[in-house]
Amino acid sequence: MKKIIGLSLLVSVSSMVLIGCGTTEDNTSTDVAASYNSINKEQLAEHIKVLASDEFEGRAPSSKGEELTLAYLTEQLTAVGFKPGNGDSFLQAVPMVSIEASPDMTLSIGGKDYQYGPEMVMGSSRISELEQLKDSELVFVGYGVNAPEYNWNDYQGLDVKGKTVVMLVNDPGFATEDPAIFNGKAMTYYGRWTYKYEEASRQGAEGAIIIHETAPASYGWGVVENSWSGAQFGFVREDKNKGRVAVEGWVNSDVAKELFAKAGLNFEQAKAKAAQGSYHVNMGDLTASVTIKNTVKESVSYNVIATLPGSKKADEHIIYTAHWDHLGIDKSLTGDQIYNGAVDNASGTAALIEVAEAFAKLPVRPERSITVLAVTAEEQGLLGSKFYAANPIIPAAKTVANLNMDALNVDGASKDVSVYGLGQSELDNYLTVAAEKQGRVIAGDPRPAAGIYYRSDHFAFANIGIPALYAKSGKTPADEATKALREKIGARLSKCYHNLCDEYSDDWDLSGAVQDMQAFFEIGYELSKENVWPKWSKTSEFKR
Repeated sequence: MKKIIGLSLLVSVSSMVLIGCGTTEDNTSTDVAASYNSINKEQLAEHIKVLASDEFEGRAPSSKGEELTLAYLTEQLTAVGFKPGNGDSFLQAVPMVSIEASPDMTLSIGGKDYQYGPEMVMGSSRISELEQLKDSELVFVGYGVNAPEYNWNDYQGLDVKGKTVVMLVNDPGFATEDPAIFNGKAMTYYGRWTYKYEEASRQGAEGAIIIHETAPASYGWGVVENSWSGAQFGFVREDKNKGRVAVEGWVNSDVAKELFAKAGLNFEQAKAKAAQGSYHVNMGDLTASVTIKNTVKESVSYNVIATLPGSKKADEHIIYTAHWDHLGIDKSLTGDQIYNGAVDNASGTAALIEVAEAFAKLPVRPERSITVLAVTAEEQGLLGSKFYAANPIIPAAKTVANLNMDALNVDGASKDVSVYGLGQSELDNYLTVAAEKQGRVIAGDPRPAAGIYYRSDHFAFANIGIPALYAKSGKTPADEATKALREKIGARLSKCYHNLCDEYSDDWDLSGAVQDMQAFFEIGYELSKENVWPKWSKTSEFKR
């Protein structure tokens, strides 16, 4: 039996064939193991505490919090021996525009005014100080999907110019759970809110409203209130985003039921029809009116990029990503105003530092370069990673793989590893071997309906053809103590997503996060010593 290069652990010949790794003897296995084991929860916790501290003010783009974050990352990555990744700079400028809608607005439909916050959230992506809907006719367009490959078009034969489209969140597969419809319960990109606004804009609509429901959205109304209010960031485009709908936003399900009743429609029946095939229906004589007053500021935020140059193939890179940003401060609140973002994503940003340090401790540098990329404005629609993908510092053809770390598990070790988008690429095989060495198994996506593979920064890499992996500790606790911990803090953690309570806590257990980082380190190390370029699976939508 031969050894896979990497740690001094034996794996079966079948596993070796599975990932296609080289089989030369590794004389530095002890040194590699030392780097692997240098990743520890004490250092990880210290980095998280700093990044999620009140001093960093929630790490909003183009804020004091960003300045502190950039300085901290540059200092830490320099200290461990990484070099500037963008020429002589650690930074990549990302020109953006901040558009903040005044909450002093009402949405008027059917003779009733709906209130900003508890009932609806409206805004505009247009770079303009004033946008409005005035008596815009409402049309329900089912899921708002135009997907030729699924023989599905909710806009078929419909002219929505000047109208406001109302649509369901997620895609038809969620409602039916039929694997023959889209991907069944596993969300496709057609289920994402970003797609729905994009398609409504392509169709020429004047407004676009998504109906929020907790199960298909995979988050509560509070996330909508917190995430879509305040400053919203986008790219500065020549047309000032006039190609977007004038107004885009959300209403909660109670408002939706009321509107459907006013239109002489039954909300549940309309949902059922929308899940069975392409569907749209006029909502009677209902019209929408709302005035959006924006404060517009152009600004520049930054991605942070650092590299450990490879010893033999320095132009070939394995890129680790995490987003450094969160939601910043809401000064309209009394008491606590800071969205500290400890789990999301001080944890992943801290992990970048830990993984970088582990590679830097290797006495012999990897043959391929190791690059870490901390991106901005993920919370605003993956803007930092999208900008990088459109303006790559490292050419896509020289990027071997992307390994993404977002919102690490903080509730102990697991027997399994959740892979979001399992089956997309051969990177799953590398993770399988790394997890097996830890006594863990691959369990797949625990929340396929949430479409997590399309909701973090690896998606931008996948979109330009670079195999990308997003995985973390799964749902099966490693032991009874971990099970008890999860029962104790699980409810608190789940309600803190995009809320003020996402703060570092001394009752966290970061042992699962450490295992995940160690597995990602090993994957990168294996790839760094090979001539192999991981491939997309034949069934992946990114293969083309």
